[in-house]
This record gives sequence, C-alpha cells and structure tokens, in this order.
Amino acid sequence: METLSISKLNFENLAPLVEIREKSAAAPNWADVEMIELTPDEKTQSDFIIQRLLSEPTHLLNEATIWARAIYPLLVLGEHGEIRARAEVPLAAQYQKFYISGIADGAMGKTVGSRVVAPFLVILEAKRGIEGSDPVPQLYGEMLAAARLNWQLQPDTKSQKIFGCYTIADTWTFLHGEVFDIDSDRPILSIEYSREYTQKYDTSTILKLIKSIVRQTAI
Repeated sequence: METLSISKLNFENLAPLVEIREKSAAAPNWADVEMIELTPDEKTQSDFIIQRLLSEPTHLLNEATIWARAIYPLLVLGEHGEIRARAEVPLAAQYQKFYISGIADGAMGKTVGSRVVAPFLVILEAKRGIEGSDPVPQLYGEMLAAARLNWQLQPDTKSQKIFGCYTIADTWTFLHGEVFDIDSDRPILSIEYSREYTQKYDTSTILKLIKSIVRQTAI
C-alpha cells in the first residue's frame, strides 16, 4: 500500500497508480455560463472585489493576501444552501493500492457544522518564486481524494465527477474531472481544462462558473 502526501505529489509517483487522461478545450460545455445570472447583490459585491483589486499589484502580493482579498470572497459568493466554502480543508482517502492525504487550500461542498463532508470543488493556491512547483499533480491528488470521499456516499455509481481549480495570483484555471474504475487497482482520472481567467477582468465569469459548478454537483 503506497502512502501519498498531496503536498509532495508529482507525476512520477502518481502515474504508476492512476491512469491520467488529459485534454484542453477552448470552450468546454461544463464551462458555459451564458444561462447563469448574478443577483443584484452578487453584482454589487463582485464589483466591490474588482475595484479593490484594480489598485493592487497582484503579482507582488503574497499568497495569503491574494487569498483573503480575491479568491476566498468569490468562493463565499458562490455558496448556496448547505453548500459552503471552507479554507484549509483536510482530505484523506484510501484506494485499493494507495492512501492519499493532505490539505486543500480551499474547498466547496456540502457541510455539516464546520466540516465539508462532500467536497466537489477543491482549490489549490499555487506557490510562486523559489518555493513554486507545478501545481497540477497536487491538484490531481486533491481531486482524487475528494472524488473517493464523494463516491463513498454513493458507491453504486460507475464514476465520480469532481472539479478542481488552481490559482496563480489572481488568475484562475478550472478543471473538470471524472474518476472511473474508482474501486479498481488502477483508477482512471479524466481531466478537461478551462481557459485561464484573470480576476481583475473576469470576476463575473469566475463567479458564474463557481455557481454553475454548485448547480451541477450539489448533492
């Protein structure tokens, strides 16, 4: 049984355990937000976030400041009913051949009290500078852990959908994932990427995407 730490994941230690299928799409169907509308209150709050960002050198700010001023406020605006945003969300799941654990910078999902019990959107804030590394394998690990946790709530399904997002400063990239053969010796992770969204100019679109993901995956 392999033990994987999400924070130390790379493609070399993930690939032998999981079959990864990746593709990019200029306009994936799941990222279509034309039918999503923002309420007047959401528009007011998102405009406020934009105005606060326009005067900031976002690429010079540290990750904690960007998270507090830009990333987390949008996640909170996407909340609905029992679906809540949380920061520093622990993830741990056991597959047939490996155990994977770590902490997601953020997650959205069904909550009970303070706990996210069904995380369907996990967010990784990429490190920059000399501490930086490829955020993708770590995000894949978070998505795999979250997918397994959700699948345990409905184990009769053949696959489990899961969403992820990594941010670099105020730039967001969303991922649509689906895990197949989840209870096999080597599960399959299928991934499709969105384009990049810069929050200073795409705040409304990012918020609509978050709301769309909530609609698609809420339990």
